[in-house]
Formats: sequence, C-alpha cells, structure tokens
Amino acid sequence: MMSENLVAEMNKQINFEFYSSNLYLAMAAYCAAEDLDGFANFFTVQAQEENFHAMKIFHFVNATGNRVLIGGLEAPQNEFTSVEDVFRAAYEHEQQVTKRIYYLADIASQEREHATSSFLNWFIDEQIEEEATFSSILKKLERIGADGNALYMLDDELGKRTFEPQDATTLK
Repeated sequence: MMSENLVAEMNKQINFEFYSSNLYLAMAAYCAAEDLDGFANFFTVQAQEENFHAMKIFHFVNATGNRVLIGGLEAPQNEFTSVEDVFRAAYEHEQQVTKRIYYLADIASQEREHATSSFLNWFIDEQIEEEATFSSILKKLERIGADGNALYMLDDELGKRTFEPQDATTLK
C-alpha cells in the first residue's frame, strides 16, 4: 500500500508529465513558427508521449485505490534562440524527468512498495531512451551548425516520427 507521501509524489509526477507535454507543445510551436515542420512534428509527438506517461501514472494511482489530484500547470518556456537551443532545453528537461523518476523509485524502494517499484521500472527504462534520443539529435544539430541543407534533411527525418498509442491503463 502506498504511503501518503508516495501518493503525493506520484501526483506531483502526473502533473509534471502534463507540464512536460505543454513544454513540448511550446517547443513545437516555436519550430512551426520557424518553418521547421519536421521539428514541430517531433515535439508534437513528444507531447503526446508525455500525456501518455501522465495517464499511465494516473491509472496506476487509481488502480492502487488512491486518489489522483490534478493541479495547475505553470506556463512553459516559449522563447528560444534556435532549434539547437530548443533541443538543449529539451535534453535538460529530460534529465530532470529522470531525476524525478529516480526519486520516486527511491521512495518506493525505501518503503518496500514493490508494486510501485515494478511499475516505475518501465519509466526508468523509458528515460534511458528519452535522454539518448534528445542527446543524439542535439549532437547532430551541433555538428550541423549553420549548414541549412543538413538542417532541412534532419527536419525531413523528424517529420516522419509518429506516436503509436498504447493502452495507458496497462500498468506495465
């Protein structure tokens, strides 16, 4: 059974995942305004993933007989200096998400809350993928520099990304 503290922290994470979705929509809007539709697509898909993550935790908290509490969201960053700046901010954000997931896993482990520990392992694995994706794209952007042709090739590649929705009520 989750402690009140763990339930409260899981609720904070639900809200943080919704915030992450909004942040990625803001990044998509910036990219769209710069006529980088592939980059905008990448962040729109990322926003969908973050919403999925929030709902996955939402359903887990409900399934454990606890109450989900939705709070207000602070406005995300909307201004960036370049697409490289956007990806640097996104990569740093994903590192923050990883720290938050580890914090939840630490609490679950300390409280011997095995069901929550098992559930959070999916998110730990997911964060490895998330950080690697953002790191890779950021490195490509750093290499590209001012090469407009390369930028548009990467934009075209990222425009092909899609969201494959899973069942958010699945606890694994």
